[in-house]
Amino acid sequence: MRLSRYFLPVLKENPAEAQIVSHRYMLRAGMIKQQAAGIYSWLPLGLKVLRRIEQIVHEEQQRAGHIPVLMPTMQPADLWRESGRYDDYGAEMLRIKDRHERDMLFGPTNEEMITDIFRAHVNSYKDLPLTLYQIQWKFRDEVRPRFGVMRGREFLMKDGYNFDLTKDDALHAYNRHMVSYLRTYERMGLTAIPMRAASGPIGGDNTHEFLVLASTGESEVFYDDRVTALKLGNREVDFDNRDEVLGVCNEFTSLYARTDETHDAALFEQIPEAHRRNARGIEVGQIFYFGTKYSEPMGATVVGPDGVRVPVHMGSHGIGVSRLLGAIIEASHDDKGIIWPEGVTPFDVGIVNLKQGDGATDAACEDIYKALKAKGLDPLYDDRDERAGAKFASMDLIGLPWRITVGPRGLANGVVELTSRRSGESEELSAEAAVDRIVHIYAAHR
Repeated sequence: MRLSRYFLPVLKENPAEAQIVSHRYMLRAGMIKQQAAGIYSWLPLGLKVLRRIEQIVHEEQQRAGHIPVLMPTMQPADLWRESGRYDDYGAEMLRIKDRHERDMLFGPTNEEMITDIFRAHVNSYKDLPLTLYQIQWKFRDEVRPRFGVMRGREFLMKDGYNFDLTKDDALHAYNRHMVSYLRTYERMGLTAIPMRAASGPIGGDNTHEFLVLASTGESEVFYDDRVTALKLGNREVDFDNRDEVLGVCNEFTSLYARTDETHDAALFEQIPEAHRRNARGIEVGQIFYFGTKYSEPMGATVVGPDGVRVPVHMGSHGIGVSRLLGAIIEASHDDKGIIWPEGVTPFDVGIVNLKQGDGATDAACEDIYKALKAKGLDPLYDDRDERAGAKFASMDLIGLPWRITVGPRGLANGVVELTSRRSGESEELSAEAAVDRIVHIYAAHR
């Protein structure tokens, strides 16, 4: 993309309403525009990151054997009355009447609707196990929407639901989700720690939240700092092998890590003092096992191997897709702007032309731009007639991981400058070598 043809409404000043780094930089970098309290339009740069995050979520869900669906945002209230949650959920649920005076709601979650789909189409244990998921917009009418996309009223969420014959089967689905989530967050450049948590209005006995450490986090967390060194890496996990999946889960949950709601001071004191940590965390996902909480009242049953009809065991598993943008920025920024990890960056590399209109410089930038695109990469070429300082400031603000700077002086010596946004280190290379370096970097991330 050529910046002269792109819609990137950056702001020079910090917006007064932005209280935390991610909200401030998302507004300044032209990623979002507020339309109402807690409700945002996603502008081109923000939408590109959102789509990259979605793609990673889709790939990891399907790697684990989960099947995508898409459910409507509007739900009939009668489904929620069946489960008993319509009156219990509270004022966060946006309740609506259609023109026929039927009670409807803008879905805050989808346990009831997915259970209705299941009971209409699945009859036998032979069709199990089954896990369905979607990435869809949700609405929760927060009392105090704030912090931009971190606590909005309308948000994009991945929600998945497993249906299993027995509790053991459902707990394997729970573990399968934990492993898939670990890989999902790592691909986004995040260290998201699974922490034992409270279930809240979803219900259930087993639940873990995934939290990214950040000073602006809403949750107080207590953990053994050795958990932050654990990485799944490129390990191939057989999601059908229960022992293997359980082993990965045990590896990542055996060290102490809990939110304040489930914190056990006595257990925490048993950790060597040098490894005890108390911090803030941003929740970016949660997994639940809740047994037959929804299947029993809603009649989601199957005929078992003995011919007897039984309610299925269920769980739900969420990732805050739009919230993740804020969490990534909170975890990865400096005083100049965002620092995107390679896995989610809106553009792979920025090209800065230091002398727009100079024949040799223009030609070199065009060659680099075309070479990167031919390799399947997505560069952003700053071809505006602006001073160099303004171009560098824009690139730092929007946070692309790599920048190639092209100017007459370097070209006279046969080199361009390749700069890492994260480290700030620069290296002079031939244009061809710079392109090859970027290609090699992204080959490791995709």
